[in-house]
Amino acid sequence: MPADGHLPSRTLLALALLTLLWGVNWPVMKLALREMPPLTFRALTMTGGAALLFAWYRSRGVRLRLTPSALLQLALLALPNILGWHALSIFGVQSLASGRAAIVGFTMPVWTVLMGVLFFDERMSPRLWLATISTASALMLLMWHELGRLSGNPAGVAWMLAAAASWAIGTLLLKRIPAAVPTEVMTVWMIATTVPLMWSLALAFESMPEQWPSASGWATLVYGALINYGVAQILWFSIARRLPPVASALSIMLIPIVGLLSAIPITGELPYSEDFLAAGMIMLALALTLLPARSR
Repeated sequence: MPADGHLPSRTLLALALLTLLWGVNWPVMKLALREMPPLTFRALTMTGGAALLFAWYRSRGVRLRLTPSALLQLALLALPNILGWHALSIFGVQSLASGRAAIVGFTMPVWTVLMGVLFFDERMSPRLWLATISTASALMLLMWHELGRLSGNPAGVAWMLAAAASWAIGTLLLKRIPAAVPTEVMTVWMIATTVPLMWSLALAFESMPEQWPSASGWATLVYGALINYGVAQILWFSIARRLPPVASALSIMLIPIVGLLSAIPITGELPYSEDFLAAGMIMLALALTLLPARSR
């Protein structure tokens, strides 16, 4: 990052593109689940994404070899960050409107902070109390609306909360376990080692689709493998080290909004007023949690 604190326009453009790609992924997943079972979709896209990541980093000369000391670290990080988050969240998307699922899923940073307070003796500041109250209010609003709708599914909120909690645990572990290999290498291997586990779950609990996907179904598979697990990951690692915390926080805050709005043309899901209100509450909570306080 330049000494004057200003990010190059190329980095800002990459961050905006990344926010768009990950936001649009939420309604894309919802569209895919109209034709294929959730775990099967995850297994297919994760397989393609892992192959792409291996090919890309090998072509760039990145050493992807894991050291023996990294194997335990790999298992500890892959379970919550990849298997837990990706398996639980896809059930949340299946049960909820995609934008609503994104809103609940991206409460993760708040849970990360709260778990740090509960289990690692981190300090609970007034900002974090307000963030917690704002998050709880948003979740209660969404849960109340799901219960009040004839076709509502409050269990979907529970799926997404479990996914967010799993991601939060993984984030805490990432911060506290000394890195044995570069983050890119660890991420590629976390995805790759989760692939057989995801296939095992899909084959054990789901029936394979009886017909080939439609054109839109193939498009969702390509997007999931090529964009979500491939291009977006590569893009993130190319800019992550140059991003100040504020830029990363703003990206996280905007992804649920992009998911909420992009669902309108992709899946035809029309957001309720409660969705926008809940999204605003979550954005407030994320701002309080992630953005640095002003120095006096």
